[in-house]
Amino acid sequence: MVKDKIAIITGAARGIGFAIARRFAGEGATVIIIDLAQDAVDEAVAQLTTDGFSAAGYAGNVVNGEQMAEIFKTIHARFGAIDILINNAGITRDGLIMKMKESDWDAVIAVNLKGTFICTQKVSRYMMKQRHGVILNIASVIGLMGNSGQANYAASKGGIIALTKSTAKELASRNIRANAIAPGFIRTPMTDTLKPEVVESYAKAIPLSRMGEAVDVANTCLFLASDLASYITGQTIQVDGGLIM
Repeated sequence: MVKDKIAIITGAARGIGFAIARRFAGEGATVIIIDLAQDAVDEAVAQLTTDGFSAAGYAGNVVNGEQMAEIFKTIHARFGAIDILINNAGITRDGLIMKMKESDWDAVIAVNLKGTFICTQKVSRYMMKQRHGVILNIASVIGLMGNSGQANYAASKGGIIALTKSTAKELASRNIRANAIAPGFIRTPMTDTLKPEVVESYAKAIPLSRMGEAVDVANTCLFLASDLASYITGQTIQVDGGLIM
């Protein structure tokens, strides 16, 4: 499905991002991991290469436009193409609106929304020249439904959904597709720290009666990045067990 493709995944040293990287690598793609800490990037790449997959990694901050431009330039020079970009890097700084610090608002909007814009802008230049490419943005159901205590996160993810639509319209003439994935409650190391009763309460709100797994998101990304989805662009695909209908 993505054999021999060059796929960049941001925020991929762990969690959902790493699950996406492993899934794509397993299908024959060369995956490029980008994350903040060099040691975390090196560890993730080592796990993949030890398992016989093709992978490389770079430490970088998606909010830093100049730094990301240099990283993408290096990747393109090394591998000759950039076929797929998955904007996964994101953070949370939860708090009620009345108590939220401006710095927490700014940080979440910067990493989640501005970071997605910067990476899309820098990579699209290579994709436009080669006249093909796929851009996938990891949004969230919170960007569709909102959530108490997550105004900044909801705004950033809702912005990503709108950005995806604009990207799809601007780049379609160059055979570049852009779609968003909106995960629901996905089991990650962070959710593993939740109390069982909290997890149970989440599950009760989901028609499929369970939390999703990171591989569920990875499988959706794999489909959208492949030629099987060649007529799908500008869409937001919910991976939420039916939470929002």
